[in-house]
Amino acid sequence: MSDAKEEKEAPKKKGGKMKWIVIGLGGLILAGGGVGGGLYATGMLGGGEHGEKKADGPRLVPRSEQKHAGEGGEGGEGGGESKGEGEGGEDYASNYYTLEKDFTSNLMDSVHFIQVGLAVSTPYDDKVITNLKTHEIAVRSAVLMALSETDEEQVFTPAGKKQLQKRLVKAINDTLKEKEGFGGVGNVYFTNFVVQ
Repeated sequence: MSDAKEEKEAPKKKGGKMKWIVIGLGGLILAGGGVGGGLYATGMLGGGEHGEKKADGPRLVPRSEQKHAGEGGEGGEGGGESKGEGEGGEDYASNYYTLEKDFTSNLMDSVHFIQVGLAVSTPYDDKVITNLKTHEIAVRSAVLMALSETDEEQVFTPAGKKQLQKRLVKAINDTLKEKEGFGGVGNVYFTNFVVQ
């Protein structure tokens, strides 16, 4: 009988199972918060703005992925700039696109006019070329405005032509940024240049 009495008098531990349940739930909450935070940071949770912008925007094309003339794709029209083995050159490929029609404009404060054919290059993928094609009318208008702000002295010197190239790049990129949120044109090349 004394053994039975001792068992009744010994205090029983309460909450032993409850302690492990609380610890388990705390661990699940921490793990879930970590997963949720990771998804939010990558843009997959909470609007997804980060992931969408990266997926939809142009990406730089490394030289190793460069298209060459005859390989297809939109950038194949002007061919790729072929850099030989060795050092030098650009880190990114040049994607070229020739605007179909020439541009004709009066020169500023002059009786002369200028007619130019243009091609553009971009280190980005075909998204920039697609944007150029989509907004060709707005781009043509911006180019014509820039040409009309050109004086005679600029079109007769190599330095003036370089300045004109920079202004045309800016005009095209500003238009694309306004329409698509991203420019991407790296340079403009003259395929035709006549002053009369």
